[in-house]
Amino acid sequence: MRAPVLPESVPALILLVAAVTAAAPSFAAEDAAPLLLTAGLSDGGSSSRDSRQRAIDAMPLGRMEASQRRAVEKQLKSTTLYRRLPVETITCDADLLEFALERPESIVDIWRVLGISRLTLDPSGPRQWRLADGYGTVGLIRLVHQERTGHSGMLLFHGKGGYSGSLSPRPLSGSCLLLVQHRPAGTAADGRPRQSVQIDAFLDVDGVGLEVVTRTLQPIIVRTAASNLHEICLFMATLSQAAVTRPEGLAVLANRLTRTDPEDRKRLVSIVRSVGRQAADDDDGESLRTDLASRWMAVDEVETR
Repeated sequence: MRAPVLPESVPALILLVAAVTAAAPSFAAEDAAPLLLTAGLSDGGSSSRDSRQRAIDAMPLGRMEASQRRAVEKQLKSTTLYRRLPVETITCDADLLEFALERPESIVDIWRVLGISRLTLDPSGPRQWRLADGYGTVGLIRLVHQERTGHSGMLLFHGKGGYSGSLSPRPLSGSCLLLVQHRPAGTAADGRPRQSVQIDAFLDVDGVGLEVVTRTLQPIIVRTAASNLHEICLFMATLSQAAVTRPEGLAVLANRLTRTDPEDRKRLVSIVRSVGRQAADDDDGESLRTDLASRWMAVDEVETR
């Protein structure tokens, strides 16, 4: 996929709810209208009490470290806006999806190499990343808990961030809790595995009243977070397809990820080659880069619109 790029009109602080990476690819203009129109009418998500309670019940608070549990419980008590994003089901290798969720900086690094995002996500400690969207938002995201059963898994992220830019008369700060659940979802017509991804987001914006959040921020979140998650999942499906048909070209690309830990690059290459069915030994990765980024706009294109 082309790396996610958020328009400056939507501060990434608010869109920490979109996904682990907090941003999604900007897609070509001809694709944008139908998707945004659909998201504006109904994103398929939910803010109901029942959905919220089921999300809380899915959090294994009793199995978490005490300090992490306290942070999660504090966030749940201070939540001003909850949203369950629509479930996304994609054709994607399970190991590749798990790698992306556990090492999101590697996917952001691919977006950087493809030239489709200004987003940076740099490790700042064990299971912790610093985020900057290039438009005035900075933040810190931590993976506070993770569990896995077979190819099904649950990850709980806690993020804090701030925005300072033209869209707000004063700096904004806030925090969010993201519950990410993924599981196998059968197979596609060609026999390839499918995966479902579900995200529940609990957001708190410091110093902003509930009425403002409900009337002003919630519509933005409902429209944008759903379409962002959709684009991120499309990218993962595209990446997985490339691993099947052009594993060596993707391995070349993976070895160009200079902001990714060398051991993680090796792991990504190993996953890609295990998925691949047709090795192209002379593939230098250049045409693959074009194919991966073809749906999404380059950063310079986004910034001139």
